[in-house]
Amino acid sequence: MDRPVRREPALTVPALRAEVAHGRVDTVVLAACDMQGRLVGKRFDARYFVDEVLAHGTEACGYLLAVDVDMNTVDGYALASWDTGYGDMGMTPDLSTLRLLPWQDGTALALADLSTVEGAPLPVAPRQILHDQLARLADRDLVAYVGTELEFCVYDDSYEDAWRRGYRDLTAANQYNVDYSILGTGRVEPLLRAIRTGMAGAGMTVESAKGECNLGQHEIAFRYADALTTCDNHTIYKTGAKEIAAAQGRSLTFMAKPDPREGNSCHIHCSLRGASGDTVLAGDGDHGFSPLMTHFVAGQLHCLRDFALLYAPNINSYKRYQDGSFAPTAVQWGRDNRTCAMRVVGHGPGLRVENRVPGGDVNPYLAVAGMIAAGLYGIEHELPLPAPYQGNAYEAGGERVPANLRDAVSRWEGSEVAVAAFGADVVAHYANAARVELAAFDAAVTDWELYRGFERM
Repeated sequence: MDRPVRREPALTVPALRAEVAHGRVDTVVLAACDMQGRLVGKRFDARYFVDEVLAHGTEACGYLLAVDVDMNTVDGYALASWDTGYGDMGMTPDLSTLRLLPWQDGTALALADLSTVEGAPLPVAPRQILHDQLARLADRDLVAYVGTELEFCVYDDSYEDAWRRGYRDLTAANQYNVDYSILGTGRVEPLLRAIRTGMAGAGMTVESAKGECNLGQHEIAFRYADALTTCDNHTIYKTGAKEIAAAQGRSLTFMAKPDPREGNSCHIHCSLRGASGDTVLAGDGDHGFSPLMTHFVAGQLHCLRDFALLYAPNINSYKRYQDGSFAPTAVQWGRDNRTCAMRVVGHGPGLRVENRVPGGDVNPYLAVAGMIAAGLYGIEHELPLPAPYQGNAYEAGGERVPANLRDAVSRWEGSEVAVAAFGADVVAHYANAARVELAAFDAAVTDWELYRGFERM
């Protein structure tokens, strides 16, 4: 695993100005990541963007970090409420993220950091939460490198048709398990190719595409990078893949568990380097680990239950965790063992830990921040690492991954480790988000209830 370097922007400001002057770019999207991991923001006339927004940023309503997935205003947030008047927050372009969006004609995009209108960072913004954990690493002269592996299910139905049909009886793009199947991916190649080439044109390094187990399920892999770059690319990719699918009259979902078959995972690979690029995780200890690696992995295990909300943020997230599903149930680690929550792979400079808990619905900034905070806890407390689990970890005793969102938010709210790592405001903010989802779910009448109870009860 050679050393990645945070890339120069895929599109420089002088190049953007030239594209705008020649009429090749007429729209610039400025977007930030919300709590749910979605891109939110504005589309600007390109000339206005280069003349005004580049220098001064823009504003957006603070409720973007205080609503549910349906954009409903909800109670319980200190950041924004009816009592505070739902004031503005600042959006400052991070020009290192500037790029063209090949799948949107004449369009460029930049990601933004969120702040108060006076310019102070917002501690509860997902990108800021990751910034803060990366700063803690930097204090130790350490840098995190990350790769995320997102799975998704493709349907031949458009998003509009899927909505009108209540997301029932959709036609999967493949009718059987196409895991690693060249024929199976070939059947969906026009879409997969459009996504791959689109993302490459947006400055990402695409590695491969492969089929997965569920019907119509696929994965496109990208080269790892520094943690912030990977999370930025992750959020742009998710939005872009949906836009590309919609343009072809299809739909795809990153939902953690869209049906009773295998869910959509988002395995997160994380390694550390010294500030100068030197290897710090490989060593002469057990398993070829350095003491730092030993403590880093031990921290992942120690904090997993407390930080589960960062890895599995939705009610549906927890339905992935079934025995024999390739989604973990036991808080165990193993060497190249896909039944464990933490799988260690690679050797020497490529040594890394893979967190198999997150699903496709994860907010990458929060999950990676959680892994860094957990690793730092292990390093700071010099936690010992238990022996790797040998065999089928679904049969292991001991601690389990939380079984539902209610258990996860209870662990998160009561976690002294979470408060110390992220701050009480962040803990309260995301606990409230989970409580809002639980209340909405508890009030809903589901199809399952109707089918079982309408006639027969």
